Amino acid sequence: MSYIDGFVMAVPTANKEKFVEHARHVDTIFTELGATRVVECWTDDVPDGEVTDFRKAVQATEGETVVFSWIEWPDKGTRDAAMKTMMSDDFKDERMDQTKNPMPFDGKRLIFGGFDPIVEL
Repeated sequence: MSYIDGFVMAVPTANKEKFVEHARHVDTIFTELGATRVVECWTDDVPDGEVTDFRKAVQATEGETVVFSWIEWPDKGTRDAAMKTMMSDDFKDERMDQTKNPMPFDGKRLIFGGFDPIVEL
């Protein structure tokens, strides 16, 4: 069964095109390293909750949009190998160079994690 990396982040709404460009550069690295699918989703219908919600989770402010993303891997082993490669001191890729392709959002408020699917239809 596949393995999923999930992400939620707040992106300045004015940076939507910068985000798309950034994602197109970085997401191709994941597919080159074995990901079968990468999806970036821009908020469309995300209600404010009374206790918690996506906006609160990433401390989104007015003028920011929540982005929900995931990377689908064929299995956890492929994902772990890809992450090991990307974190290696030997991995040099201009698409990951923050001076050439800076993150158009506050990475400190990025929520991420790995998930093992338990139901798949």
